[in-house]
Amino acid sequence: MAQGLGGGKETMTDSLDYVNLCREFIDHIRFFDDQSGYFFIYDFNCINVAHGTQKNLQGQNLYNYQDSQGNYVIRGLVDIVKNHGNGVYTYYWNNPVTGKDEIKNSYVIKIPHTNYFIGARYYLN
Repeated sequence: MAQGLGGGKETMTDSLDYVNLCREFIDHIRFFDDQSGYFFIYDFNCINVAHGTQKNLQGQNLYNYQDSQGNYVIRGLVDIVKNHGNGVYTYYWNNPVTGKDEIKNSYVIKIPHTNYFIGARYYLN
């Protein structure tokens, strides 16, 4: 996913066109039997570029967003990408299937040729 989106960026000069490409690219992708798996894209300033399930987050700065345990979720994701290029971050998030706050993992990786990263989230249970 990251490589494909990075390749798309190389051919685009308009940043708004690229944001729209990102949004359309991940919009209908779901995985797992209960469809709880999806993709999201943020920039390194913690602004949501695209979200597979929560469109209201797109364009929002989530720098100060904390989970129920006080973890700065998006900052943690950015730190992993900046320091390691990719990796997994564990935190708490509301599961839209159960409606409960549950432990969740996100795998994130930098999108080449951008200051964006893409991630996939999944619940542990």
